[in-house]
Amino acid sequence: MSEASRRLRFLGSSRRAPELTADRLCGPPRPELYALGAWAAGVLVGEADFETAAEQPDTAELAVAVADAWHHRGVGSLLLEYLVHAARERGVAAFEADALAGNSAVHRLFSDLGLPVHRRYREGEVRVQVPLAGADTDEHYLRAVEERGRTADLASLTALLRPHSVAVLGASRRSGSVGQSVLRKIRDGGFRGEVWAVNPHTERVADMPSYPSLEALPRIPELAVLAVPATAVPAAAEECGRAGVHGLVVLTSGLDADQARQLLRSCRAHSMRLVGPNSLGIAQTDPAVRLDAEFGGAFPQPGTAGVAVQSGGVGIALLERLAWLGIGVSTFVSLGDKYDVSANDLLQWWESDDRTNLALLHLESFGNPRAFARTARRVTRRFPVLTVDAGRSSAGRRGAAAHTAAAAVPAVTRAALFDQAGITATRSVAELVETAALLHAQPLPAERGAIAVVSNAAGIGILTADACVEAGLHLPGLPDRLADRLRRALPGGAGTGNPVDITPAAGPDHLLHCLDLLEHSGTVDALVVCLVPTALAAGPNRDPLRALLDGPGRRRLPVAAVRIDQQAPVGFLTARDGALIPAYADSRSIASALAAAHARARMLARPASAEAELPDCDPVAAQRLVDGFLAERPNGGLLDPARIADLLECYRLPLTTTVWALDEHTAVLAARSLRLLGHGGRAVLSAHRAGQPAAESSRTVRSDAETRDAFRESTASSGGRTTGVLVRPAAAPGVDLRIDVRQDEVFGPLVLLGLGGPTGELLDDRVARLAPLAEADPAAMVAELHAEPLFPSRHPADLADLHRVLVGVSRMATDLPQLTEARLGPVVVRSDGVLCTDALIRVEPRLPFDPYLRRLRRRPLTEAAG
Repeated sequence: MSEASRRLRFLGSSRRAPELTADRLCGPPRPELYALGAWAAGVLVGEADFETAAEQPDTAELAVAVADAWHHRGVGSLLLEYLVHAARERGVAAFEADALAGNSAVHRLFSDLGLPVHRRYREGEVRVQVPLAGADTDEHYLRAVEERGRTADLASLTALLRPHSVAVLGASRRSGSVGQSVLRKIRDGGFRGEVWAVNPHTERVADMPSYPSLEALPRIPELAVLAVPATAVPAAAEECGRAGVHGLVVLTSGLDADQARQLLRSCRAHSMRLVGPNSLGIAQTDPAVRLDAEFGGAFPQPGTAGVAVQSGGVGIALLERLAWLGIGVSTFVSLGDKYDVSANDLLQWWESDDRTNLALLHLESFGNPRAFARTARRVTRRFPVLTVDAGRSSAGRRGAAAHTAAAAVPAVTRAALFDQAGITATRSVAELVETAALLHAQPLPAERGAIAVVSNAAGIGILTADACVEAGLHLPGLPDRLADRLRRALPGGAGTGNPVDITPAAGPDHLLHCLDLLEHSGTVDALVVCLVPTALAAGPNRDPLRALLDGPGRRRLPVAAVRIDQQAPVGFLTARDGALIPAYADSRSIASALAAAHARARMLARPASAEAELPDCDPVAAQRLVDGFLAERPNGGLLDPARIADLLECYRLPLTTTVWALDEHTAVLAARSLRLLGHGGRAVLSAHRAGQPAAESSRTVRSDAETRDAFRESTASSGGRTTGVLVRPAAAPGVDLRIDVRQDEVFGPLVLLGLGGPTGELLDDRVARLAPLAEADPAAMVAELHAEPLFPSRHPADLADLHRVLVGVSRMATDLPQLTEARLGPVVVRSDGVLCTDALIRVEPRLPFDPYLRRLRRRPLTEAAG
């Protein structure tokens, strides 16, 4: 540090201040001190620490120092993000720091952090206070962290996706080998930069000079592609890192655990971004780059679709189908085992790339799904993001785990992620391409989802109508006036309902007039044209297909066709104005594509919503309650009824009045009192047994005698395992729901809403969202239930209490990482509100997880210094 930096950092203290600070930080560990160092190539470039005092343990004194050469490169911000996370784990509520009034850099560092900053000025110095409450949920802070991470990610990906030079390590003389194939494709694809082969065993590869090592190259490449045996990968990666390579694509598969660790260690130690291992390669079709470093069959056509796949085989199939269809690619990345670069990185890259307006993904696992969902929610409002929903079955998940080391993801969890992120999930590569064709070529329908089907053969029109309805679309009846006009415009015998049967006698003019009338009627949002070849349409001027080819392809409504004589599952018809009209060979394909377009239209019609707020909750009291329980039971367990009631009250969750009676006499007195509040003068006794909800063994009572019988029966049937009974007033009739929370190590808390009781178990009617819920999520969850028509009122205002309960459960699950399981139910929805009659909550010792914290290599100080 320069003299000026030392004066600013240590407020003009003596020259020994840095030495004394180093002694303080490197001394024996102390619980009140937490310090972080930032190293680059083994050199300490930044340090940040906080320290608490015994008299005020919830406030910490903060200090930050960054080497002069590393100013304005984000080191201080990154260290502060980690300190915020660490302080929250330790119960610190605020940072405080002293700075000189003229230290503009540190004041800007605090201001840009994204948290509130309070300053008190005194004689040339400033006392800064940064409250940390809400750092995990404050939208302004999360956006600031997200933007810093996005900027850093984009800069780090440039060496991979826009390199000026590439070296292929392992390119051999053997024709058809992976290394030589990639080398040839880079060269023959017209790469605008420099490309070299590295192979110590030969002087030439594919008619190009071969160099024995990276050091022998004319210049150090920005990107290295590794096609070497698995045993050679760690050494090759370390050689690349030491030489100064910035990006690595590892095509090699079959790395064992030790080789994988060494590969990652080298990439992290030398700040190299990594694609793979087990990757097919990458491609960038920008004319200024033209890099094709993959060993698929054909060169990817330039275009506007960003493609990322985890399976190389899926990647080859997808590129071939897109090429046949004529949808070009902006960027292609085969993620392979996805040790580093992920779909989240690529979504951010495509978001900043003006050439990309469609993203196609094939993912078998998720590294940081909550950060992925947050990024995808933003990106999907710019352009469609489609994915193949791989691993839906248990067998599929086993295959994914064996294939790409992918963690098994339950279908309900994956569906929640896709839904919240606005991602269109398809069931196969074929469906992905079919849906992409419609979204690529045609405008979105209106959010109503009203479809008009027009056919020249009634049978195919009926099949298409059925497929559309089964896909969740709507075929409205046509108004009388419109039907009248259609009848006059079409041949005799035409059907003017919906579907519209123009008859085999119709020519192109009939179909064109019909489409014009439907488009301008305001009755429908999309047009589906079903055409069957007939002898009546044999002449060139009689074929109704001419209405699509010679008529306007760009209409206000999306237009698509079904051609059952078409060999390909999907293709494009090119209209006279150059517009593309997707044509499908099967009615179900067009229905699923239209349903996806309709779902996207509905998503875009909803305003982008921030996290749902719960202003009157008390997370501090909730955390104190959980900490108290874990102090008594370090291994965790189920909360007792009294603690459950107190915890739910922290989030204003409406639990019915309950008395926990440990003996028969108390149960009788409680039931006698609570019967006065119960529906029909009844109370409910539920045996309290550790490990199961009370509602599973409940009995309604109307008298003292019935109460005694119920108490004795529950005690006798349990074999002494009951710890008393819970007594509550009987709830008025309503719709019984159940709300669950499941804590996932990777995905975080999942909130599930479903129909309660045996009927709910039988029908499996449930919806799920990842916590925290956004403002629009509770209403969407309720609307998606098949049981929604059973509610006493379906007006949003009348369901506000249920929405608020869902937000409360979500906030509780987000605030308390120790909450591993919760079950509320029955949750009774009535015309006068919502009431939870029973609950089960399990907590276990766990530290908070911050999904938005940038992931860096973390090592002990001694190892880093060494």
